[in-house]
Amino acid sequence: MKMLMAICFALALLTFGVASAQDTMHNDSMKSDASTKAVHVTGKVSDDGKTFLGDTDSKTWTIENPDAVKGHEGHHVTLTAQCNADKSEVHVMSLKMAK
Repeated sequence: MKMLMAICFALALLTFGVASAQDTMHNDSMKSDASTKAVHVTGKVSDDGKTFLGDTDSKTWTIENPDAVKGHEGHHVTLTAQCNADKSEVHVMSLKMAK
């Protein structure tokens, strides 16, 4: 009887170990990776340098780091930026004047 209980206990531990090793729900970091990819967007920087108006969808984005666009206020530019669609914010990594 003790042997049977020991085998059942060992099987229960083994089953729990296998089940917890296959649990991948706690590693749900793929959603945040999509928003951190750099994208190229063309549009106009506002006159105060705090917002960006995209050409394709006419959506207004708040610039997280306005120092990165300093000197390009009011210009038509192409940004390389990380976009956060939930907050409508862009983090400018680089920019160049659009043609």
